[in-house]
Amino acid sequence: MIRVTRLNAEQFALNADLIERVEGHPDTVITLLDGNKYVVAETVDQVIREIRDYRASIQAVAFQMDRGEYPAPASNSPHHEDSSVVPFPTREER
Repeated sequence: MIRVTRLNAEQFALNADLIERVEGHPDTVITLLDGNKYVVAETVDQVIREIRDYRASIQAVAFQMDRGEYPAPASNSPHHEDSSVVPFPTREER
């Protein structure tokens, strides 16, 4: 998800994987695959940077998980028991 800002300064999140195109004319318009359009305050370059950073963060976390370096949730975390996250096996466990 990327965070963007409506022209009225309200922030919201968009699923970056559903973005079809980003246009600037003069306002930035994000068009999703289903045809929904959002006018945002960010520039085209800023939206592209957000998408790139979001995708890079997914890769970084996957790398950490693969190496066994990703921190496990604390056992006293309020969402620990409700978590649907399955621990990622290390290379040694495969």
